[in-house]
Amino acid sequence: MDFFQDYELFKSRFFSLSTIDLNLYKERQMKRRITSFASKYGFTTFCSFLDEIIRNRELYDKFVNYLTINVSEFYRNPRQWEVLSTEILPEIAEVKNLSNIKIWSSACSTGEEPYTVVMIMNEFIPMRQIRILATDIDVEAINKAKEGIYPSRSIKDLPQKFIDKHFVKIDDDNYQISRDVINCVEFRKLNLLMDPYPSNVDIIICRNVLIYFTEEAKDMIFQKFSKSLAKDGILFIGSTEQIINYHKYNLKPIGSFFYKKTEG
Repeated sequence: MDFFQDYELFKSRFFSLSTIDLNLYKERQMKRRITSFASKYGFTTFCSFLDEIIRNRELYDKFVNYLTINVSEFYRNPRQWEVLSTEILPEIAEVKNLSNIKIWSSACSTGEEPYTVVMIMNEFIPMRQIRILATDIDVEAINKAKEGIYPSRSIKDLPQKFIDKHFVKIDDDNYQISRDVINCVEFRKLNLLMDPYPSNVDIIICRNVLIYFTEEAKDMIFQKFSKSLAKDGILFIGSTEQIINYHKYNLKPIGSFFYKKTEG
């Protein structure tokens, strides 16, 4: 079997195993990541590696966690979070009670993003009124998020006022986020390429994830985000991303990396 056939078979069998459709991820990038991981464990073909992760659940879990690219930190790209805090949320507050808005962190990884939203929202309303939906394809990452323990490098860009108010240092390099913040977030497993999306969402956050998908996959996700948004809902994307054909999705830019749903 040649290399091309090996990867095609791997994609098909891995989808049956995991429901993760690798056809919707950029091929060159994904092949490089899988090869790097598999070679560390001594595998020289995609399918021999797949045979092993079918047998070895621990290795399978490590691989899925690696594959879903969980790179996250608090307040990543600070200027964007400042725009959310000083422009987007005050504008929404003029027409809606912030305690009633629906916010969805759609690829939450290990929780830094939804917890950042909670801390920002707490500048406007009491903690008990905040409820954030956070989803990810990786259950292991979600479990880490629920623990709420982070190394110092994860909070390096976070304003000091948030660290002082919401974190406790538990050893030389790790911090525990407060249980009050954790309790504001509902975590669920959700595959953006396969599963139904929540409806009537006021703010969808999807940052630094879409860069890994094919154009076909991104088109599908933007269509579904648009349907998921409430009237005048906001889509907040990452610093390396932009939506070229935003009209196609009934969106309009309202600043760098923020788009508002229009009437369609």
